[in-house]
Formats: sequence, structure tokens, C-alpha cells
Amino acid sequence: MTARLLFLIWLSTFSAVLCADAANTPVLTSSPKRVVVLPIRDDIMPPLVYLVRRAVKTAMDSKSDLLVLDMNTRGGRVDSTEQIMEILAQFSGESVTYVNKAAYSAGAFIAVATRRIYMAPESVIGAAAPIMLAPGGTGVEAMPETLEIKTTSALSARIRSYAQKNGHNPDVVEAMIDKQKELVIDGKTINEKGRILTLTNVEAEREYGTPPKPLLSAGTVESLDALIDKLAGPGAYKTVIQPTGAEKLATWINALNWLWLIIGVAGIYIEIKTPGFGLPGVVGISAFGLYFFGSYVAGLSGLEWPALFVLGLVLVILELFVFPGTVLLGLAGALLMIVTIVMAMVDIYPGNPALPDLPQLKLPLRNLGLAAIGSAATLFILSRVLPKTSLYGVLVSQSASGVRSVESEARVQASRIGREGVAVSVLRPGGKAMFGDEVLDVVTQGEMLPKGTRVRIIGHSAKEAVVEPIEPANPAAR
Repeated sequence: MTARLLFLIWLSTFSAVLCADAANTPVLTSSPKRVVVLPIRDDIMPPLVYLVRRAVKTAMDSKSDLLVLDMNTRGGRVDSTEQIMEILAQFSGESVTYVNKAAYSAGAFIAVATRRIYMAPESVIGAAAPIMLAPGGTGVEAMPETLEIKTTSALSARIRSYAQKNGHNPDVVEAMIDKQKELVIDGKTINEKGRILTLTNVEAEREYGTPPKPLLSAGTVESLDALIDKLAGPGAYKTVIQPTGAEKLATWINALNWLWLIIGVAGIYIEIKTPGFGLPGVVGISAFGLYFFGSYVAGLSGLEWPALFVLGLVLVILELFVFPGTVLLGLAGALLMIVTIVMAMVDIYPGNPALPDLPQLKLPLRNLGLAAIGSAATLFILSRVLPKTSLYGVLVSQSASGVRSVESEARVQASRIGREGVAVSVLRPGGKAMFGDEVLDVVTQGEMLPKGTRVRIIGHSAKEAVVEPIEPANPAAR
């Protein structure tokens, strides 16, 4: 009896301890959700494309649960709108537009590209018919009827596809674009033919059909913070994407990408062909710097591509000035430079395949093609015109690059005729040879000579000394 009593007392005590531990153990809760917020307050123009791209990539990198467009815009350019819609489609998480006063025209299109639309009290959405700006952007002018029909049809089909994908009513969206569209639901005329549909927040959330479904808006919410609390819960981590002045600057830089490549190639080529280092090199490097700066600010690439471009340039320089005739270094460097130029303008998103597909390569390859043609034409013209101008003398003068002037260089070349030296690299037919304490770029008359061959200067071709092999006095020494 005593043993049983002691067992019951021990069991009661043990149970009490377990209950106390359970009571003191914290309850595990899910971590706060991550939210990226992009305020849209300006017209839909090219700088906003970069901002949206940065927002989407930030959301993807941080594995955010929610992307919110905080929108108040009058509209903007159709081309920029289409780019933004394509970028938003890359985000696989929940995307929401909060109409924080107005989403007119292009703003309505972008809202449809998100999965859900919420609206603030007394906000409006719609009036999305395409218009044509007068020359200089000073106002709006009438669009020719044929052009209006074609533009409206193409745009309407594009927006309907996004509406269908995200579960919005495509007829509602079409009525916002096409004034010939009559919208009737449940026997009620929502939009008469000849008018463009614009909805208030109350009208947009009104339910129709069986089962009942909101016309466009998922509901009216008092504020952005209230919307985030509603969708992500209190305490969500919020990242707000703010525009920078550099993104506006990058718009103009990227519009001239092909020109920077032409200037860059021409500058580097002239620098290689002239002695010393001077203005052409500075201009060429600066042009390539602008090219990579624009792609970086636009969110198209990181710093890895400019770094690899510099590595490629170093390999080419080593081939030309340190290890002439090796070929492999120059080819590897040139290939690396071409690849980085293309990849710097390819829009790749986190989680997507690292290798771009053909549509992604279309714009970079177009720019590279224009640059190749432009560079060839520019170099041809410069090779014919530049040496005959006073500018050429400045480029290779003592003051510009720390080397001899054109006139003194001609005298030096004349004094070298007949000098003998030794090839310090294989001459294929170009290479380097040492004459006393001076190493010169030389070229043979077509034959290939091994390293160590004794040579004599017999003339000059541009900046290179033309050499011939010296026959040894004793043939057996060969």
C-alpha cells in the first residue's frame, strides 16, 4: 500500500513538471512575410522601366511574398508600358496594384498585369484609349482612323491576354481601351458604345454574375499600410523602392549604346596605332565605361561583366605589346570582350536560366551589329582623313602622349635605316626586335622568322620598322 502511494505521488510530481515545461515553452510562429513596395507617382516613361526591373529583381532575390505597386499616374508611353508588363510577369509571387488615387491609361494596363487590384477610397481607374502626342510633346492630336483602329486592336488583344492570365474580366479591360466596346453584364449597361470606361473604387468592386464576382477591384482599403497588414499580416518586412537620378540618366545613355560602342572601338584602335597613351585611349575607355554604366543602372547587369571586359582588354594588350604572335591571348581577350558587351544588355532574372534565349539576345545583338558596321566605317574614314589633319599631330605629339612629334618621328625612322638587331619574338611576320637598348615593333616582308634571328632595318611601314634577315658570314653557323 505504501509503495503504491509513493508511486502515485512520484507520478503526480513528474506530470506537474512536464506541464510546467510545456507552459513555459514558446509557441513557434511563422516568420514575418517580406513585402516590396514600388511607388509609381510619375508618368509611365523609360526611367520607370528600370525602377520596375529593380523592384522585381529585389523581390525575387529576397524571396518576397508580395510585390505592391502603389500607383497614382495619368498614364504614359505604350512601349514603356509593355516592357513593364513583361517584367512584372517574371515575378511568380503575389503581385498587387493599389490604386492610391488614379490609374489612368497606361496605369490601368499595368494594374491588369498584376494578380489583384485594390483601390483607395474615391480613387479611379480606366480611360485607357491610345492617343497620339503632337510633335514635340506639346499636346494631343487626332489619330488617323486607320491607325487608331489598328493600334486599338493590337493593344486590346495584348491587354486582354494579361487580364485572362491574372483572372481579370477581359471585357471590362477592353471597354477601357476601345470606345466601340459596349459592356453589358447581368442585363445592366456598364459602358455605352462610343464611351471609354472609367470606374470609381465603388463601381470597380461591385459584384456581378453567378457566382458574384467583382467587376475589377478586389476591394477598397483605407491606406497602403492597411493593405499590407491585410495581405501580409502585421509586422511584415517592407522594402520601398525609390527612384534615383542615375536611372533617369541611364535612360539617355542606353538609348545611345550603339554609339558608345563605336566610339569605344575607334578610340582603342587609334590608341593602339599611335605611340604612347593619350586622348584616344581616354575617349575609348570612357565610352565603354558609359556603356557598362548604363546597363548596370538599368538593372540589366552587375559588376561582373565590366570586370570581365577589362580582363579581355588586358589579354589583348598582352598579345599586342608583351607576347606578340601568341594569337591565343588575343583571340581569348577579343572573344571575352564581345561576350561581355552582349551579356551586359541581357535581362536575366534570379531563378531563370543563366543562358539567354534568342528574344533576350535580340536587342544586344542588334546594338553589336550596328556598332560593328559603324566602327568599320569610322575606322576606314579616320584612316584616310585623320593623318592629313592637324589633329593627328596633336594625338601623337609630345604634349598629348609624351612621345615624339610626327616630324621628329620621321627623322628618327630615317636614322634607323641599316641598324642591325635581334628578333626577341617570333616574327609572323610582325613582332618585336631589339636594336641596342631599344625594342621596336617590326615586320618582315612576308617571311616568318624565328626568335633570335639577326635582322636589319630596311624601311618603315607606318610605325613599324620593316626588317630583313641578315645572312650569317659562315653558313655552317645557321
